[in-house]
Amino acid sequence: METTEQVQVSMPRIGDAASEFKAVTTQGEINFPADYKGSWVILFSHPADFTPVCTTEFMTFASMEDKFLEAGCKLVGLSVDGLYSHIAWLRTIQQKIEYRGMKNIEVKFPLIEDITMNVAKKYGMIMPGESSTKAVRAVFVIDPKGIIRTIIYYPLSLGRNFDELYRVVLALKTADEFNIATPADWRPGDDVIISPAGSCGSAKDRMEGKDEGLECKDWFFCTKKITKETILDKVLKK
Repeated sequence: METTEQVQVSMPRIGDAASEFKAVTTQGEINFPADYKGSWVILFSHPADFTPVCTTEFMTFASMEDKFLEAGCKLVGLSVDGLYSHIAWLRTIQQKIEYRGMKNIEVKFPLIEDITMNVAKKYGMIMPGESSTKAVRAVFVIDPKGIIRTIIYYPLSLGRNFDELYRVVLALKTADEFNIATPADWRPGDDVIISPAGSCGSAKDRMEGKDEGLECKDWFFCTKKITKETILDKVLKK
């Protein structure tokens, strides 16, 4: 009696090293994440070529690519379609599709061929509850050391918010640069969060206003201002 061996693949986690792979893409072969060492990168998957939601996403990402590059972040896409399908789809987008004022959009970032689903399985992009043959809309933000810093999954039916993905990159870089955290709905120029006081003495100092530049709602909840110009000077073009 034949048995089928099931390969268990653990889901990637924030703080893990990004899984390594080599792949053919629309921009040539890549060795990931080695080829991106020293740069932030967004690795993202889409369900299938020649589908309308994916088309709007690729047009949006491509139109924002220079903005991401200015923030030191490169883009890498993936689906389980073949290379020639990728090429035909991207040519169709550039030559025929207009959406929200975007047209003649050339996708210059690499789109991975993953017919074997090897990469999709390594990154937990195939979810049987959605589809056994299509990757969900997964997003991995990976830092210059090759460490996964953010993971976002969307179902097949839900197009992504690309302004939010850009905000995530800026927030992560700001947190690293200034050793702070960012509050809900943060944008560059908004107040940032300072780590809670680590002792009774420092908590008292904060509440007595001895830590210059801080505004404390309570001993554990203190913010400070960092100007938008200061933040962008540090996080853009790096």
